[in-house]
Amino acid sequence: MLPRNTSLRPSPAPLRLALTCAAVVAMLGCASAPPSGGESVVRVLVYNIHAGKDASGEENLERVATLIGETGADLVLLQEVDRGTRRSGGVDQLAELERRTGFHGAFGRTLDYQGGEYGIAVLSRWPIRSDTLIALPVEPRQERAGGSYEPRGALRVTMDVPGPDVGVLNTHLDASGDDHYRRQEVEAVRRIAADLRASHDWTVVGGDFNAEPGTSTIRTMVVDGWRDAWSECGAGDGRTFPAHAPVKRIDYLFLTAGLGCAVARVAETTTSDHRPLLVRLTLTRSRAE
Repeated sequence: MLPRNTSLRPSPAPLRLALTCAAVVAMLGCASAPPSGGESVVRVLVYNIHAGKDASGEENLERVATLIGETGADLVLLQEVDRGTRRSGGVDQLAELERRTGFHGAFGRTLDYQGGEYGIAVLSRWPIRSDTLIALPVEPRQERAGGSYEPRGALRVTMDVPGPDVGVLNTHLDASGDDHYRRQEVEAVRRIAADLRASHDWTVVGGDFNAEPGTSTIRTMVVDGWRDAWSECGAGDGRTFPAHAPVKRIDYLFLTAGLGCAVARVAETTTSDHRPLLVRLTLTRSRAE
């Protein structure tokens, strides 16, 4: 298990964000009480935050925190998160987001970078019971060398969610034009996800897959029985990248059989260079057969 973070406490900057709670209500509805009976509602946000910079490259971490709050998300899968790097001014970005949102966090380091760490993270409204970063092995070994080549991983997280036992897997796959590495990475993700699925009532797998629908990367997940939330309950084109004029759908949430997908939307915001994917799920209190 990775150590928990210690919150940073800089003075909060004034917050200005075009994406208001009223706008988000139209997409998913802000946080509300779960329905009665045998179901509960979980809102999941999948978001590549671009090391806390907006679509133009300006520092923007406080707006990321505001967006998380305004979506009413219960669970947030983050990619491109910095801890103590020079480009991020030495800030532990997960700790800062924990402080601003009041959520519990887990970080998975995939790379030592600019005097700090770079990786993926999960924020949860509920206490985190365990978190493990699992490396995605590839051949030949990846090294960062001025391009997108770097080691990749999957962050496995379990939480104390009331009712069903929920497992989460967050990942960020290779971004290079050739899918040589992505094909290997997604096979590893598929195996890890299968183990997680076998031991939990419900499981979600998400992140920045850097691959569009219909590619071998995404087919690997769908053929293995994972449901693409957007294909099931999304509206619109679902494009998430680049934020200012999106042309690609590369950010995903995959679901186990029987997990209800109520609605999925992409928020129109340039808070990062990606647009966030918002999914409202329904969880029954008994395990699917």
